[in-house]
Amino acid sequence: MALGDEIRSDLDKMVGKPWRIRDGNVVPGSDDVGLYNNDAVKLDAVYLYADLLGSTKLARDFTPQVAGKVIRASLRTASLVIKEFEGEIRSYDGDRVMGIFIGGSKNSNAATAALKINAAMQEIVQPALYAKLPTLERDGYQPRMCVGIASGEAFIARAGVRGSSDLVSIGRAPNVAAKLSDIRESGTWRTYITAQVYNRLKDDAKLSEGTNMWEARNASVGGEQMTIYRSHYRWSV
Repeated sequence: MALGDEIRSDLDKMVGKPWRIRDGNVVPGSDDVGLYNNDAVKLDAVYLYADLLGSTKLARDFTPQVAGKVIRASLRTASLVIKEFEGEIRSYDGDRVMGIFIGGSKNSNAATAALKINAAMQEIVQPALYAKLPTLERDGYQPRMCVGIASGEAFIARAGVRGSSDLVSIGRAPNVAAKLSDIRESGTWRTYITAQVYNRLKDDAKLSEGTNMWEARNASVGGEQMTIYRSHYRWSV
């Protein structure tokens, strides 16, 4: 089959047929979702994106070997924390990892994971990298991750071609969470959540010794004005 004919055939299957959407009780894996039959799983979930800061400086000022170790160490650390708090890893994109949380404590679990990622990066990852890769400290690079969290309904489908397909999450929650993880502010702000997530936090994910760990602010997120909450707190692992 010629390439153009193959593209037309695939478009007819994917665009010309209605979605077959089913409610999900667990985060699906690739084998749980059909590729060509417009299969999709609908989830009420919390999405977390953890994005490594300073990637441009990392790529510009350090060797690929050094940059690769920083990225691998950061993604591995964030992934371990996400899984510890019942999140499911479903995507890696360069220097960013995405986790999906479901269940009754999904908002608090995701927020706690974010604060622990902040702590792990400062208290564990940075000292380890500085000890093994002293050029990082000498040249002023601090390994940090910015985390964005949003909740809501999304549906999960597969995209790509057989043998090279992956799951994609479609909906406002994954989109907003990704945008929040792209925020770059001066100071020590590292975690950003939507008001919907904040309003559903349990007290232990909201307060530290009676003090609110989150500060409200108005922000433009993907061109939309909304109230979000930010935090500079870290929760030791």
